[in-house]
Amino acid sequence: MAITTCIFDAYGTLFDVAAAARIAANEPGRETFAKHWPKIAADWRLKQLQYTWLRAVMDQHTDFWDVTQDGLDWALEASGLEGDAELRARLLQLYHELAAYPEVPEMLSALKMQGKATGILSNGSPGMLKGAVASAGIGDRLDDVLSVEDVGVFKPARAVYDMVGARFGCAPGEVLFVSSNGWDAAAAAGYGFVTAWVNRAGEPVDRLPARPHHILKDLTDIPKLTVG
Repeated sequence: MAITTCIFDAYGTLFDVAAAARIAANEPGRETFAKHWPKIAADWRLKQLQYTWLRAVMDQHTDFWDVTQDGLDWALEASGLEGDAELRARLLQLYHELAAYPEVPEMLSALKMQGKATGILSNGSPGMLKGAVASAGIGDRLDDVLSVEDVGVFKPARAVYDMVGARFGCAPGEVLFVSSNGWDAAAAAGYGFVTAWVNRAGEPVDRLPARPHHILKDLTDIPKLTVG
């Protein structure tokens, strides 16, 4: 079955989630934070994801911005920086302005040249996604941006992946779903999508019922997966 539709996870896939902490660490007067920023960035992302999974299991949904703030608060406290309100505010501001990875604009343009439909399917709240897409300057290369807020549950719930067919009118086998999260790519493969895991960190494959169909180091070769 030919691929007609290319759907991307947002955070960590198109947008560099470590950029907020990295930029803040290089700003004047943040010498203490600069010593801790890699750990804080990693803890922030881990807790952000863990809270989405736990809230889904507990049926206690809230939007991704709340989860993002909760994850940051945990990460700052774990590094002894919970009292720095200005730093917290700056990190959250920067998270609304995340840069795309450098290969993203050209990759999306190549897909549009092939005539593929393109979109985002993300845990992110609509406001967060709007800010990130605008900051990255890629809105003209996307046909739609889908948020889990429309179904009220986080990935990897099947209701989230259902949104793609409902919006684009395609069968699961016509979708190339791309994520930097191995668990997301695996869940989407189990759903029926063709999946590509962008494994920038060289991590092992998650031990889950399904496995990603493709494993890439970045997004450069995505257009090669949609031809033939």
